[in-house]
Amino acid sequence: MAFWDNLLRGGATTQFDSGGAASNAIDLTKRRPSVSLGKQGAATGNLRVNLSWRMRTSDIEGRSRGGSGLLRHPLRFFKPDVVQAHTQSMVNVDLDIGCLYEMADGSRGVVQPLGGYFGDLNAAPYVKLSGDDRFGAPSGETIFVNLDHREAIKRLLFFVYIYDQTPAFDRTHATMTLYPSNGPRIEIQLDERAPQARSCAVFMLENVKGDLQVRREVRFVYGFQAELDRLYGWGMQWGRGFKAGKA
Repeated sequence: MAFWDNLLRGGATTQFDSGGAASNAIDLTKRRPSVSLGKQGAATGNLRVNLSWRMRTSDIEGRSRGGSGLLRHPLRFFKPDVVQAHTQSMVNVDLDIGCLYEMADGSRGVVQPLGGYFGDLNAAPYVKLSGDDRFGAPSGETIFVNLDHREAIKRLLFFVYIYDQTPAFDRTHATMTLYPSNGPRIEIQLDERAPQARSCAVFMLENVKGDLQVRREVRFVYGFQAELDRLYGWGMQWGRGFKAGKA
């Protein structure tokens, strides 16, 4: 009884947070847009960058409105939101993570599922895409960065784009999370409304005089990689690309 009383009063909710205490995460926002990995002791090892998303609960039919549902069915407290990025009754969403890179020697390129540019973790660009999730699974998509070769990296622009189907950034709750080998994770929410946008520059990882700095961008654009390239001055040539198995 004491357990349920405490649960319904809200006194024990923090222990069930997937992220634990607030000190275990750094949220980059408009008011706090940047953080130094060096000052966090997190500028070595493999940096894991994860993209996850789900449909906003307001778009999911049959979900409980208000807090009364939890009181009637307290076990729902432990049930995670169902990912519904691909259902017949809702807008199809295929969010992809990508990374534009510029090396210290001036070479530039992209790591992304489109075109099969999966990168390399142990050779330039020291950026590797782990796979392509087309179904909005809770594990999402992940890119690894080998920070032990940080001196070879000038800047990395991480972005998200909708490969096909209907633009739906306004209906998805997307988060990009950075997991350094040491120190707290860093979270960036794509929480701004841009219903017609097809791409979003999420954050820049830049080598500033030997210090790796993460800067929140969250800039939505209505085009694709070529428009992001233009905004950030990458100077690459772009053409129409396809994923394996799609045309």
